[in-house]
Amino acid sequence: MFNRLLSISVFLLILSGCQADDEVANSNLLDDQLAEAISTLSPTGNIDYFLLPYPENLGDIPQDPNNRLTEEKVALGQLLYHEAALGNAPEINGGLKTYSCASCHHVAAGFQAGVKQGLGEGGSGFGARGEARVPDPSYQHDQIDLQPIRTPTALNVAFQDVMLWNGQFGGTGTNEGTEAQWTADSPMANNHLGFEGVETQAIAGLKVHRQEATEAFYTDFPSYKAQLIAAFPHLNSEDKLSNIGIGLAIAAYERTLLPTEAPFQKWLRGEKAELGQQAKRGALVFFGKGNCASCHTGPALNSTEFYALGMSDLDALLTNESNAGFVRASLGRGGFTKSAADNYKFKVPQLYNLSDHQFFGHGASFESIREVIVYKNKAQVQRADLSGHPNLAKDFVPLNLTETEINDLVIFLAEGLHDPLLTRYVPDQVLSGGCIPVNDAQSKEDLGCGD
Repeated sequence: MFNRLLSISVFLLILSGCQADDEVANSNLLDDQLAEAISTLSPTGNIDYFLLPYPENLGDIPQDPNNRLTEEKVALGQLLYHEAALGNAPEINGGLKTYSCASCHHVAAGFQAGVKQGLGEGGSGFGARGEARVPDPSYQHDQIDLQPIRTPTALNVAFQDVMLWNGQFGGTGTNEGTEAQWTADSPMANNHLGFEGVETQAIAGLKVHRQEATEAFYTDFPSYKAQLIAAFPHLNSEDKLSNIGIGLAIAAYERTLLPTEAPFQKWLRGEKAELGQQAKRGALVFFGKGNCASCHTGPALNSTEFYALGMSDLDALLTNESNAGFVRASLGRGGFTKSAADNYKFKVPQLYNLSDHQFFGHGASFESIREVIVYKNKAQVQRADLSGHPNLAKDFVPLNLTETEINDLVIFLAEGLHDPLLTRYVPDQVLSGGCIPVNDAQSKEDLGCGD
């Protein structure tokens, strides 16, 4: 009897060992297949092409030659990005110092907004992840700072030379030849400053979103003034203490928002076990049959190309459809260039930390990653009026992915590209002591901070 039990035990140990060996072999095979697929698509022939630089290695981060990254700029920009005291040009007095850049681009939602439509001034409440922010009833509709399109993320902006879904901000590269649209007294006039998109958008966005470098601001917070003077020795005194200096500091910080702790990034660095088996299979779909990497490429899995995919625009729940900004936003790149050939084309977004929020597409018309994948797999337009439109992307065709391949791809995007440690980019506090990322009365209660 004892010998029989011993034989069974030995058999089970051998079987278990064989299964473990098989799992290792299968994992190694997936790793090899994935490395080959990625290398084939890499312009350099190496998987390192998709690696993000570490945020502390400032010299490795793509940057504007007219706004070189320094530790001083980044540290200052981090504070100013989250500083509600900069919200000092409100539409009504009740909104004073209640909103910041982070109101619509906060860490809890992967540096996007936690609601369909970003709310700056005139928003009330936050909830746990920004999902409870609603219009303040004390505001008239046209007084609220509402975004006419889904708020883009601030993650990985270092890997684009123009900003926003239509690419309207940026005075170099992609926007060369669009100078006729940089009209005086418009936000796009800031393109004439000659900066790249990240810097231009940060400067222009301050005024658009009712933030201002006022004398009172520096009187209240002299340390910000001293830090700006130290961070920008080559700017003239007027510029360094204006929205230009503040915007350049914020842009420097935004360029360091890199999700380097995502499992896929760790896999690229050689930590193969950090990416799960299903995520690896999903990555094979991404870089293979799904043809995702034909548009979503490079370290940020994005590009500065513009494509029409027939997706719906932001609905009119909060935005008046007759509003010129809303109509222009729905035209995508064409709303900026005024060229009919660019109508309904939107910039290819980056793909990291998508699972931190639930709204996708330029019009927030999808509420899960899976919905987007199914949409692209079927290639049937949401906007019926765009069916057969000549501007539709030529690659917008059925992908014929199986249910298993769709499931695997969802896991790669939701888990393999998710950095769980983004709070490392948020300051413990700002100089004003206000709540981060919003500072209105209801948000203070929701967040348990402030006065």
